[in-house]
Amino acid sequence: MTELVTPSRAKRPEFRNINAFTDLPSYRLPAAGWVSILHRVSGALMFVLMPFIIWMFDVSVSSEISFAKFTNAFNQGIGIAPGWFIKLVALALIWAYLHHFIAGLRHLWMDVSHAAVSKSFGNSSARVTLVLSIALALILGAKLFGLY
Repeated sequence: MTELVTPSRAKRPEFRNINAFTDLPSYRLPAAGWVSILHRVSGALMFVLMPFIIWMFDVSVSSEISFAKFTNAFNQGIGIAPGWFIKLVALALIWAYLHHFIAGLRHLWMDVSHAAVSKSFGNSSARVTLVLSIALALILGAKLFGLY
């Protein structure tokens, strides 16, 4: 019987089991991978917090009294949730929307332009997506927390 492994060709390493504690911490995910994962996370975050979004919209546009209650919720809190926590949740929603929107534009551009489907464009556009979404979220978060 003939051997599949010839002396001129070395046997390739086999990876059968991935240990989450030893293999995953040393794995470096490229920027496009981070954007892809965060795109899914931001979509899930917006979906899960949809009742909070609807409540914020409903309370803010109902009347002047309800808008005053809405702004008071951001300053004083609601029940056991302090105001800073509600602002933090709103900031997470702001980031989720911005990241999901910018990453969606990136995906649309890659679908429309065939020249944009390359490793270099994927890496550079992923970095731009990450920087833009974080920078815009920080600017809007500074406004939300009253820094300017």
